[in-house]
Amino acid sequence: MAIVLVDAGGTNIGSVRYALQRLGVDAELTSDAASIRAADKVILPGVGAAGPGMARLRQLDLVDTIRGLTQPVLGVCLGMQLLCVRSEEADVDCLGVIPAAVRRFDDGHGLRVPHMGWNRLHALRQHPLLDGLGDDDRAYFVHSYAVPVGNYALASTSYGGDFAAVVASGNFHGMQFHPERSARVGARLLENFLSL
Repeated sequence: MAIVLVDAGGTNIGSVRYALQRLGVDAELTSDAASIRAADKVILPGVGAAGPGMARLRQLDLVDTIRGLTQPVLGVCLGMQLLCVRSEEADVDCLGVIPAAVRRFDDGHGLRVPHMGWNRLHALRQHPLLDGLGDDDRAYFVHSYAVPVGNYALASTSYGGDFAAVVASGNFHGMQFHPERSARVGARLLENFLSL
């Protein structure tokens, strides 16, 4: 099985790659459109800001490539947000494959932003990506922007209100948290993605 990590400048690429290696998968790191299209599974990692993230995908001429993928795709953290329609961060148009807008946390209610820490995942519907997820399972989050809960949400969590923690629309999937930093739960969810 050929797994690729899209080399779009995300600072978590190394840790995602290492998490996959712990699962016995050696993922190719690439920004080559042909290699991405030929892969069995594609992962779009990301830590940073939406504006520079989308600028990098445009610079690499990967926007239409990613939008046109038919194999399972997973966006991680910023990678998930880039799969959405638009982000309030830099007011930027994103890839548009998840029908959601990304919004900044409202820090006017005493919330610390960025949100950092372990949060409980709450499954909203059954999906193979969530196989084995328990009621008390937690994942590690670091982010200032979030996706509201909608019909694309597979799981939610709460920080000053509920937001989408795991999303899916067709072959596109996203995890707002860092599965590569979420111990057993993150490893299981990555395994589930690899099994799609």
